[in-house]
Amino acid sequence: MDAFEQVVSEILLFEGYWVRTSVKVELTPRDKRAIGRPNAPRWELDIVAYNVRDNLLRVVECKGYLYSRGVTFASLDGTSEGSAKRFKLFVDSHLRKVVFGRLCKQFTKSGACRPKPRVKLCLACGHIATDHDREKLKNHFTKRGWELLDERWLKGKLYEMAENCYENKVPIVVTKLVEDQEVGNFCGKKKMTLSSRS
Repeated sequence: MDAFEQVVSEILLFEGYWVRTSVKVELTPRDKRAIGRPNAPRWELDIVAYNVRDNLLRVVECKGYLYSRGVTFASLDGTSEGSAKRFKLFVDSHLRKVVFGRLCKQFTKSGACRPKPRVKLCLACGHIATDHDREKLKNHFTKRGWELLDERWLKGKLYEMAENCYENKVPIVVTKLVEDQEVGNFCGKKKMTLSSRS
């Protein structure tokens, strides 16, 4: 699990979800033929978070993109063929149906969730290219019942965790340090506080 996935996982745990990372979906030979990948290895999902009360599985694909242009709308609407390869579950509805169907059967059989769970696809990303991309992505996700966990959502959740949680978790400790230290000593900016952030 990379650092970005760890941060997202800790947020979901804070929200009351049971969380697993690097989940291997055991596709059958028939499943693999159905998605046109007869020799594919087990399908891997970055994060699967489960809410018992709602019988909801959130499948979270993580794309940090902190040091790149960021996620673009064209990557997920199918118009950018090269970028779409990194967002297969978002652009291939048949693949999504097969993988999610097998995930539900696998988790139900193992007792990890109740029968017939709902599945919600989510994208956690550390950077979106432009505000225009952000608005188009939000609309795209809303229409499909998906969730966009963008950098604004992540930052808000981290600050909420720092304000309300005293656990010795790396994301919480780092957020508290960033909030409490005199940033001006290092980069000429005024101190940031929870009450003054925008």
